[in-house]
Amino acid sequence: MTDALGREAVSEALNPLGIDGIEFIEFATSKPQALGGVLEAMGFRPVARHRSREVELWRQGSMNIVVNSQPIDVPRTVQPSEHPVLSALALRVRDAEAAFRRALDLGAWDIPVRAHAMELNIPAIHGVGESLIYFVDRYDDFSIYDIDFRPIPSVDPHPPAISGMHFFGIVQYIGSDRSADWVEFYSRIFGFAALPDRVRFGIMPEGLLLQSPCRKFFLQLIEPVDNARYAFGDEHLQRIGLGTPDVMATVAALEARGVQFLVSEKVRSNERGALTKPQLGGVMFELVHDEPAYHDAKP
Repeated sequence: MTDALGREAVSEALNPLGIDGIEFIEFATSKPQALGGVLEAMGFRPVARHRSREVELWRQGSMNIVVNSQPIDVPRTVQPSEHPVLSALALRVRDAEAAFRRALDLGAWDIPVRAHAMELNIPAIHGVGESLIYFVDRYDDFSIYDIDFRPIPSVDPHPPAISGMHFFGIVQYIGSDRSADWVEFYSRIFGFAALPDRVRFGIMPEGLLLQSPCRKFFLQLIEPVDNARYAFGDEHLQRIGLGTPDVMATVAALEARGVQFLVSEKVRSNERGALTKPQLGGVMFELVHDEPAYHDAKP
């Protein structure tokens, strides 16, 4: 009993919010049909629509992507625009309200409640730029989608993933000399740990890697270099990383579906990773060779 209690205390210290992976990643766009074409080529399928908002749920395997084209009703959040923008990350946690309150106690900024009557209120805090970070504790037998979404008839609600793809992480662009600030934010509030420079994944080695306390996904913080300083714009979530056990097989499967990958002097698909060509003004996906050992990386 003593050992079990000791291990539980250590786990709580390392993972203060009880994070258990990514529940969904959200795009905001005023052109959901165009983004839907990109997602479909990547293997996602629309499986449900929100009961009262202009929001669709896309899925493949264990991954959920929310496409939000509802005009915003909360200040300082992402307004749907023609070019899709990564607008939110939803984290699975043991207790959403407790995680939310603890995040506020640690200095996070909350957002006003925007749930309408008969809608589920999902607590959220401000993330990078105008993005949001949601806390979700209903993701097993009974999920948030069972309340707010209507399944699309005759569609498989759980389409299989192409080549075992799954969420690997998110790339975040940050301002010059801002790495320390963001490491402090993610480590103090969420329990993320910075990895040493020798730990690298994929074919895009720039930036600083942070490992989630549950060791199920990563964040990559990238500061602009001189020739990209003005191309970055504001700090924002830039692209989604997808893990796969066989990158080149996944590339071949996606190319057969019309997906194009970057090929240049510095960027080329190989067994470590691949990067899709930007579409719709900047939508990109990064493939990363993922093995269980990656998620046991020690800071």
